Amino acid sequence: MTDENLYVDLEDCARSGASATGATHFRVRVDDARHKIDDPKPTGRQLLKLASKTPVEEHLLFLLLRGGGLEEIQLDETVDLTRPGAERFLSFNSAASFRLELDGERFEWGAKLITGLKLKHLAGVDPACYALWREVRGGEDEPINDDQIIDLGEDGLERFFTVIEKTTAGDFASGGVLPRRDATYLADHDLAHEVRVSGDQTGLMLLKHSLPSGVFDADAADILIVLPPGYPDTSPDMFYCNPWLRLAGSGRYPKCADYAHQFDGVSWQRWSRHNNNWRPGKDGIWTMLKRIECAIREAAH
Repeated sequence: MTDENLYVDLEDCARSGASATGATHFRVRVDDARHKIDDPKPTGRQLLKLASKTPVEEHLLFLLLRGGGLEEIQLDETVDLTRPGAERFLSFNSAASFRLELDGERFEWGAKLITGLKLKHLAGVDPACYALWREVRGGEDEPINDDQIIDLGEDGLERFFTVIEKTTAGDFASGGVLPRRDATYLADHDLAHEVRVSGDQTGLMLLKHSLPSGVFDADAADILIVLPPGYPDTSPDMFYCNPWLRLAGSGRYPKCADYAHQFDGVSWQRWSRHNNNWRPGKDGIWTMLKRIECAIREAAH
């Protein structure tokens, strides 16, 4: 057996479901690199030195938990590498600082890497109820999983936002000018839209919005969001489609999407979807878009 084969790769071990119990030689990942170590219970100081993070007193070490959580390891604290879950560590230079924008607020983070779960914690939301998205200007926003690691060291300010994942299918004046953040978001994502006033209603229309292929009897539709008085401090509620959409497989309307709503001389298909978790100052038109996308996806099931 070669010297290389003596070492148990802890990440490979975890992926295969194997146990590292009884092993004495390990390959452990700190940040982006794997390192060999011959101690099954090293201290945080040892792991930082192993990864050449010196002086160690100017660095912090965290164990990356399964699911995306972070557990700080003190310099003189030992870690049992043979136990499940001790496969990867992240080091932070305590003097370093990386900026990010989360739900419209600027944050300073002391490391180049951060997990999706940690971002949800920073946002102060329930990780089980909210989804996290990375804003991609000029492209499609990227969903971020709890255990996903994001590199904040890339060029430009990273922007993220959280959106409640669930809406409820129910039975039942912004003055025509969009807030600046809404207008910027729509422009940066090249979303064709119009703002119109019809009677006492102000509506944002997303024009020829693409739909999931093969789900409905149309590939695109105009989508109307009625902006209530006091928006964006007040939440929009339902949304509306034109033309009316039927499920391709059954020819039926989706659940709670079979009533009409009149706007600007057009009879729109009302999709009755609700949630009561709007956050003034944080949520905006991007929140409604993700709620709409979620409702449209769920309509196929």
